[in-house]
Amino acid sequence: MTEKYIEIDNLEKLPYLFGELDCNMNMIEEAFGVSIKNQDEGRIKITSDSGEEQDNIDKAADTIGYLLNLLRHNEVLTEQNISYAINSIIDGKKSELSGLDSNDVICITSRGKPIKAKTFGQKNYVEAIKANTITFGVGPAGTGKTFLAVAMAVTALKNKKVNKIILTRPAVEAGEKLGYLPGDLHSKIDPYLRPLYDALYEMLSYEGYIKYAERNIIEIAPLAYMRGRTLDDAFIILDEAQNTTQAQMKMFLTRLGFNSKAIVTGDITQIDLPGTTRSGLVEAARILKNIDDIAIHYFTERDVVRHRLVQRIIKAYDKHERDAQEKRRVTFRRQ
Repeated sequence: MTEKYIEIDNLEKLPYLFGELDCNMNMIEEAFGVSIKNQDEGRIKITSDSGEEQDNIDKAADTIGYLLNLLRHNEVLTEQNISYAINSIIDGKKSELSGLDSNDVICITSRGKPIKAKTFGQKNYVEAIKANTITFGVGPAGTGKTFLAVAMAVTALKNKKVNKIILTRPAVEAGEKLGYLPGDLHSKIDPYLRPLYDALYEMLSYEGYIKYAERNIIEIAPLAYMRGRTLDDAFIILDEAQNTTQAQMKMFLTRLGFNSKAIVTGDITQIDLPGTTRSGLVEAARILKNIDDIAIHYFTERDVVRHRLVQRIIKAYDKHERDAQEKRRVTFRRQ
């Protein structure tokens, strides 16, 4: 049997490290095939009887060390960040955890919760937004593309770097023809823009959002209403961009004015455009990939911060698509 000890310098953090009924340590034990016990005098003992004893113990110790750093920065340990740490260390990407336990807060929500990057991919996305005028965030559901974009927009507004936030989405299901729906403009477009409202309410509270909206400092509108405008001193977010046509994407990108930033988010696996219409997001990522001051950031399933089942669903669909593509290639070669 091989063993290793970890000294705990702050015993008050110990219950948070282990979690309710030791649930946090149970995740690490299951992942690495080790046993973790709380010893006297603030020491944690890690033991293993498996074939790769020392390697498994070292990986478990690295995971615990990262979680302790999170606690030192007053982070709350969740199933998500524990699972992310475990998977990063299993995949040999321990270095990617560096910086995720820092105090690099994007903004504080209306309920006092700090918003930070939770994965290496999210961290790179935030850095790309800071460094570039236009940033594309492309990836599966649950990776924080829209939420982090709204957080960055609100931060820029509060720091007086911009005078306005504009959030837009293509209303694909209504074909951008909203006139046939009952009610005024807001009731017509609400179903399509609800995720943007939810993110703003989280950052500003409902009352805070209303104050900005009444002064036209925050504007939410369908993509069709962007035509013909020049947007200066603004932080502009185009969400669900996979459902834009090529013409719509070009129209949006050319609205950019002086002292403005634009973020374009979308999931190219969830394109709802009719027939053979090509996605403006797919085309833009191909055309603009080598232009200075434009960043194209791709998320993966490792960046999913929703329920862990979402990550498994995305992996399953990706595998299904790869298998289908390979089957088509084999069929084509035989012909």
